[in-house]
Amino acid sequence: MMRKLLLASALSVLTFGAAQAGEQYVDETGYAISGYDAVAYFDLKQNAVGSQQPQAVPGKAGITAEYNGATWAFSSEANRDKFVANPAKYAPQYDGHCAYGLAQGGKVPANPNLWRIVDGKLYLNITPTVVGFWESDIPGNLSKADGTWSTKESLPASTKSWKAINDNDGTYSGPAPIEG
Repeated sequence: MMRKLLLASALSVLTFGAAQAGEQYVDETGYAISGYDAVAYFDLKQNAVGSQQPQAVPGKAGITAEYNGATWAFSSEANRDKFVANPAKYAPQYDGHCAYGLAQGGKVPANPNLWRIVDGKLYLNITPTVVGFWESDIPGNLSKADGTWSTKESLPASTKSWKAINDNDGTYSGPAPIEG
């Protein structure tokens, strides 16, 4: 009986926690991170602050997983398996919304090619101009974003497209996910 009560309590805590999670940002592709591989970022050589990062790795439409109410695409089954084993390690912070946008008080979309890993966590930003603002004080902006997140997380995800912003022209070379 005690075992059943503990199991029921644990399930209700998990259910309540899931209900409190924010919505993942999903753009017109229908995929989290616009169909790019969340795990692959951690294998890319990160450039110094002030330098453009390498392009994100497109996922494949045939290699996916579900997490936080969204479909995620991966470039390999090995990357999908790593993600499934520990999605919180690989998923971008703030449910895939722009880190600087959160520091400024709102949920705005994020460009998957404007990324940085800080202390083992993936952060995305919306435009190259915004990356400059964010990188001018990463610790301060993360502190502000973390503070804002506690009040914004439960709000609906952004419904805007990062590709619709002219400043993003040239920040991506092709669609994701790719067929395969």
